[in-house]
Amino acid sequence: MPVRDDIARKLREAFAPSRLEVIDESHLHAGHVGARPGGESHFRVEIAAGAFRGMSRVARQKAVYGVLAEEMAGPVHALSIRAEDG
Repeated sequence: MPVRDDIARKLREAFAPSRLEVIDESHLHAGHVGARPGGESHFRVEIAAGAFRGMSRVARQKAVYGVLAEEMAGPVHALSIRAEDG
C-alpha cells in the first residue's frame, strides 16, 4: 500500500475527520536529506476533526504524530500538519 494511502487510512480510523488531505510533497525535496528516489518521504496533512475540539495546536499535532509513529520511524522523513477542530 502506498505510504500516502496508509497515512490517510490511519488518520480516518483515529479521528473520523470531516476533511482530510494527504499531499505527497516529496518532489519538492528531491536531492535533499531524507528524500528517497521513489518519493513518499515528505508529506503535508490537512485535517479537520471534532476529535481535536478543545485541544491546543501542539496537542493536535502530537496526536497526529502519535497515530503516525510507525511511518515517522520508517519511510516518512518530514510531515507538515495543519489540524483544525471540525
